[in-house]
Amino acid sequence: MARVPLPLRGLRARLVAAFVLVAVVSALSTGALAFREARTGVLQQSQDSVIQQFRKSVDSVARYTPAKPDQGDLQTAANRVLYDNPSQGWRVLATYGELRAWAPGSDFEGLSPELRRTVATTSATVFQRVDVDGRPWLVVGTPVTYGDSDGTRSQLSGMAMYLMVSQHTEDGYVQAMVSGIERATVVALALAVVLALLAASGVLRPVRALRGATRRMAEGHLDVRLAVNGSDELAELSQSFNDTAAALERSVAELRRMEARARRFAADVSHELRTPLTAMAALTDVLDENALHHDRETGDALRLISEGTTRLSGLVEDLMEISRFDAGAVTLNPDEVDLAESVRRTLASRGWQDRVETRLPGPGVLRTRVDPRRLDVVVANLVGNALRHGAPPVRLAVSVRREPAGVAWAVIEVTDGGPGIAEEALPYVFERFYKAGASRARSESSGLGLAITAENVHLHGGRISAANRPQGGAAFTVELPLHRESPVPGQDALAGVR
Repeated sequence: MARVPLPLRGLRARLVAAFVLVAVVSALSTGALAFREARTGVLQQSQDSVIQQFRKSVDSVARYTPAKPDQGDLQTAANRVLYDNPSQGWRVLATYGELRAWAPGSDFEGLSPELRRTVATTSATVFQRVDVDGRPWLVVGTPVTYGDSDGTRSQLSGMAMYLMVSQHTEDGYVQAMVSGIERATVVALALAVVLALLAASGVLRPVRALRGATRRMAEGHLDVRLAVNGSDELAELSQSFNDTAAALERSVAELRRMEARARRFAADVSHELRTPLTAMAALTDVLDENALHHDRETGDALRLISEGTTRLSGLVEDLMEISRFDAGAVTLNPDEVDLAESVRRTLASRGWQDRVETRLPGPGVLRTRVDPRRLDVVVANLVGNALRHGAPPVRLAVSVRREPAGVAWAVIEVTDGGPGIAEEALPYVFERFYKAGASRARSESSGLGLAITAENVHLHGGRISAANRPQGGAAFTVELPLHRESPVPGQDALAGVR
């Protein structure tokens, strides 16, 4: 199926094309009908006038022509017909048997054998139009008849008269009509284009308004409305848009209120839980110290209480951190740090040095401005996630990537040798409270760690992604922009593996 050319895909172009097409078809059909009727009228009037005048002249001449004319009689008859019509430009031929007489001269190319046979066998006047040297001519043939003695009927005398007259004047009239029709068609086309542009402007005005309103709605301006004028289909479309926008505004407002209430509830609950949990944590620390002095069952119960309190404290801290992000109360405290040294401190503070393989640049090679505390959260969450859900070896690498535009990024990549992440779960791993289910073992985490990690990375203007490695295992990649004042190391500086 042929595709519509690009210029005709716009509504304005299609309206103009439709109007022009209608105008062309109307002008051409009307012009063709008018031309046919006018041409027929002009030619018919000229033909009838010529035939009537020629027949009258032949009848007048026949009264003075013998029943059996000789060559001289034929020539006299032809000359007399021509003499009676001196200004018509006629050419006359008189025939009787094998005798021929022309007036003037002997130029009579338009006489066809069919016409001669018809004239010889009928008492009616016949005619035909012919082209001679590219010019139109009318050829008329009529037999000379004589009435019976009683005058009841006419008999053929064997003599026939032929007339050949140019139709050039009539053809000029026809050509003038053609020119007039062409001019009228051009005017009709111009008028159609103007009308089409006016109609397109009237149709496209509400369409453009609808497009602008839709864009504003997509930008979040749900209070946008269209002016409704008239009662046609476009007015109904505008009213439908307004109704839809109003319903959407109400729904979004309700969702925002519900979301705000949920966030406020989470923040309030986290804040209220924090104080008693602090006291419980202090108490469980004391109980942990005395666990060895109790019997086995009591010691196991104390350890369960301590672990539950620790997990609950972590969940409350994560909820409070998310609440701060939602409230826009999070600020960066950037400082220029050595990324490699910062990563080492994160691993050392949690006792992960021996459990994680690292590939880091040398001391002082890769420095940039980040919030040290939030960078520690990012690295700790990713490495802890790999240790909990993955399998050895867990690797952490820091490198630099330069884009073609010259922008440099510090890249932190954490990989593991576990089963990886289910493909259907990959798009959702950074969502709050999302757990990959069967792709990983059921965890004791809050389900907020990766969400908090992503928020901290975005706060630095960075990017984070998750993928499965071809050889197995998951890979989390963090890209942080390197500031201009930070040195961009060469490949040799990053080649060391620790």
